[in-house]
Amino acid sequence: MTDSQETEKLQKVLANNGVGSRREMERWIEEGRISVNGTVAKLGDRVGGDDQLRVDGHLLSRSKEKSPCRVLMYNKPEGELCSRNDPEGRATVFDRLPNIQSDRWIAVGRLDINTSGLLLFTNDGELANRLMHPRHEIEREYAVRVFGEVAPAMLRTLQKGVELEDGVAKFTHIHVRPTDDESLNQWFNVTLSEGRNREVRRLWESQGVQVSRLIRVRYGNLELQKRLPQGAWIELDLEKVNQLRKMVQLPKETETNLKTDDDKLDHARISRMRRSVKKHKLNKAGQSRRNVASTRPKR
Repeated sequence: MTDSQETEKLQKVLANNGVGSRREMERWIEEGRISVNGTVAKLGDRVGGDDQLRVDGHLLSRSKEKSPCRVLMYNKPEGELCSRNDPEGRATVFDRLPNIQSDRWIAVGRLDINTSGLLLFTNDGELANRLMHPRHEIEREYAVRVFGEVAPAMLRTLQKGVELEDGVAKFTHIHVRPTDDESLNQWFNVTLSEGRNREVRRLWESQGVQVSRLIRVRYGNLELQKRLPQGAWIELDLEKVNQLRKMVQLPKETETNLKTDDDKLDHARISRMRRSVKKHKLNKAGQSRRNVASTRPKR
């Protein structure tokens, strides 16, 4: 490895080359999946341009020219995992994303299997890392359906702060949505300025009520497109990409591969998206049935 003045942190280099987010890369380094010049890497390593990096034994082709920053908006349905693959063959959020040449899609945060809504993907590891990092305090807004009686005092407590197992957490804003007075379910819109694991659900559960539906509707100043079908994605135009970059103090992107109106959702495009999502679900269901059949003992 070269002198530290000419190097960068290993996890940053991996993220910038589209392998994954910085947090993910730190975990991979700890798991011994990364090597530098034939030696298993450790957290804290720095690398230069001539160092040879391998991921799971495969040589990393390091881009000399950085690809234009791209961002996808995905409307995640319930039942999909936020992982690249699943040993049990369950659907993942990466299954239907478009191929990306010489890069890799990185999920900006996670949604648990029972949560739906807005999920962002990018090929820019630095953008993903900054959007997820707590110091930038990027707001996330959720529509949440709660089962149980919710008193005004409970809402004040949730905004003041609740001690969870991983520290104090709170909603920065709670909006009560109109509902049927006779229903035991009530809808709220809540915002957070961080993204801890299952934080929305855990906050409500700390008050003795249960979340029966959870939908992420906004990330920063980017709202989920209402016409985007569940299980479908759309690529953001340069203006929206730069809105995200500005929020985390990154320089403007000047290039895009999008054509004019590529991000528009007209009736014909929405119909194609729905057919594609339906076809994918049928194929996935058929594959799951074949996998189950192959594991049955032969008579």
